[in-house]
Amino acid sequence: MARPRKPLLSRERIVTTASALVDSEGLAAVSTRRLAAELGVSGPSLYNHFRTKDEILEAVADAVSAQVDLSMFDETDGRDWRTALHDWAVSYRAALSDHPNIVPVLAHGPGRRPAGLRVADAVFGAMVRAGWPPAQATYIGALMRYFITGSALGSFARGFVDDETAYDPADYPHLGQAHLLADRRQKVDNGAFETGLRALVDGLALQFADSRPPADGG
Repeated sequence: MARPRKPLLSRERIVTTASALVDSEGLAAVSTRRLAAELGVSGPSLYNHFRTKDEILEAVADAVSAQVDLSMFDETDGRDWRTALHDWAVSYRAALSDHPNIVPVLAHGPGRRPAGLRVADAVFGAMVRAGWPPAQATYIGALMRYFITGSALGSFARGFVDDETAYDPADYPHLGQAHLLADRRQKVDNGAFETGLRALVDGLALQFADSRPPADGG
């Protein structure tokens, strides 16, 4: 009986395996040697698809960017720019929250990554169509990336320990409930993100209204 053939090595298999490794063990766990072992191939065979480990991590980051919903920026979607920006930010954060260990790579910007560039293009295009000047549309895209990636880099609530004795009222009179934050991480972090997001979008809306010429043209 013939031996079962090993699956052919492909960029997709490498990226999928690397992504799982990053998710479970972090960026430091990824090496060409480790990936080759996980894939059951020789190390040099990876170089037929990627020249360096950094290229592999860039591809993993781009695969996460590809998970971000951009439908709200389609010209036929019908959502106004405020709603579209909000809904996109929620989708973007959800994708990063599913893969927090790759966020430091994504935070560097899209570079040459196709999916990352599609995200940047969609946001910029939608803001310009809505009436924002190109320079301001660029600032909005940058602002939103700072806010979203920053929120995904770490958990505010997880930064507190669940030991009540760590927060002596004599030293920290306003942190009497801080030991409960870690156990309520998802609620706290989601609430903080939504509060900040709405503040950002509402603030942009005020700027947008101030930049519009009067209705009578005077």
